[in-house]
Amino acid sequence: MRFVRALLLVVLAGFALAPEAHADGLRLVSSQRLSDRLTELTLRTDAVAGDTRVRVLLPAGYRTSHRRYPVLYLLHGALNGEEAWTVQGDAEAITAGLPLIVVMPDSGQGGGYTDWFNGGAGGPPQWERYHIDQLIPFVDARYRTIARRGGRAVAGLSMGGFGAMSYAARHPDLFVAAAAFSGAVDTNNPLDIAVTGDAPFGPRATQEIRWRGRNPWDLAENLRGLRLIVRTGDGEPVGDVVETVVHQMNVAFHERLQQLGIAHTWDDYGAGTHSWPYWQRDLRATLPQLMATFRRPPKVPRSVTFRAVEPAYAVYGWRVAMKRPALEWSELSRATRRGFTLSGSGRASVVTPRFFAPGARVRANGRVLRADRHGRLHVRATLGPGNRQQALTPGAATPVRRTVIQLRSAQLNNGSAGR
Repeated sequence: MRFVRALLLVVLAGFALAPEAHADGLRLVSSQRLSDRLTELTLRTDAVAGDTRVRVLLPAGYRTSHRRYPVLYLLHGALNGEEAWTVQGDAEAITAGLPLIVVMPDSGQGGGYTDWFNGGAGGPPQWERYHIDQLIPFVDARYRTIARRGGRAVAGLSMGGFGAMSYAARHPDLFVAAAAFSGAVDTNNPLDIAVTGDAPFGPRATQEIRWRGRNPWDLAENLRGLRLIVRTGDGEPVGDVVETVVHQMNVAFHERLQQLGIAHTWDDYGAGTHSWPYWQRDLRATLPQLMATFRRPPKVPRSVTFRAVEPAYAVYGWRVAMKRPALEWSELSRATRRGFTLSGSGRASVVTPRFFAPGARVRANGRVLRADRHGRLHVRATLGPGNRQQALTPGAATPVRRTVIQLRSAQLNNGSAGR
């Protein structure tokens, strides 16, 4: 009996230590409870070399209740990791009493919140793929979350401020709100280019389109319809060079949002350095706004405008696939059940959300198309010859062409766009 018991303990220990399989290439290696509310998970993913960790703060009473909670993805800055917001940022105390799950993932010491170009080879680290495609579904499966846009927000400091606004701009149908604290929200700034280096995006001289395809300033139009919060100091009174530079970025981002008519909280609070006391202040000031947004989330925009450099993308139920030789911008704009405008070059396939009755006949610029069994319409468009040179490279000729597609049908549904 002693032998059997010992053997059973060994087997059970083996199960406890074995990675727990999860969908999409993500595995749970271990879980360590650090306090009543705080747990650290060790995860294994093909998107990142080696194990990676994430800290999760649960609301008080989570284990004895059955309710679902909104989630804040709280992102760290450069030279920090998943522990930063709880060790230095006092996040556990600041969020005490709130009905909120806080998820704090690692994203490396620098060059985080993006999939690295790696000289064209791709592959790890793929921080965006890990955070967006793997971690969010993992969190929604493991915890009682409000697993939809209205129950999910993202915020971060410095490099994490870049991550928060970049993720929200590239995936606006995943997040209802985004906040940046001293965030690197405009990587067109010359000093940011010098600090970031070539590793994540490739050399700026030849790969500028890759830089700008992740830059919140360039993607600002995609943020329309989200609750946006931007907070920054100016580096005084001590002449903090880092905060002075990110202040310049934040002013540029704020002015871009103003130019586009996109509502946002602009907190340029003056004297303040690139340090934790100010980011703690920012989190305290932001949480009431986020909780109010979770209580009454804004609706999905009726008219969708979205720009991207990838040849294929999906947003708010719209799907776009571009066939062209080189990397460049394309934009889906003023997209509604009545039609849309598409810009770029080459040939395109656009799939609408579930606007129509299955099998409905719809006119698209005179052509009669039939909705698929899900009520989606598949529209093909031509934007002239595809540009053969990558956009924003020296001497490249990349004209942008535009087509307007009008949709007319007597069988339109009353439902809104679905993802």
